[in-house]
Amino acid sequence: MSTLTANDLKTKGVSAVEARLKEDDEVIISVRGKERYVIVDIEKYAQMREYELAAALQEARADVDAGRYTTESVAEHMRRVSDEL
Repeated sequence: MSTLTANDLKTKGVSAVEARLKEDDEVIISVRGKERYVIVDIEKYAQMREYELAAALQEARADVDAGRYTTESVAEHMRRVSDEL
């Protein structure tokens, strides 16, 4: 993974990011010496989101299969959520 300082990003702009993305799939932006952000190209981001959503769907299906869900009206749901706060 390539690292780019916030100062380099500020002075060189997107061209610095593009140059690093040609070498690596991800670019880390460091701010005052600490890694703070990661930049990826849009295709990789879309793939990561797809994986994340697939994992959430799998988790939801497992919850349904295990009976970890409730069936209730909107009013009942709002009442239950309010009581949990």
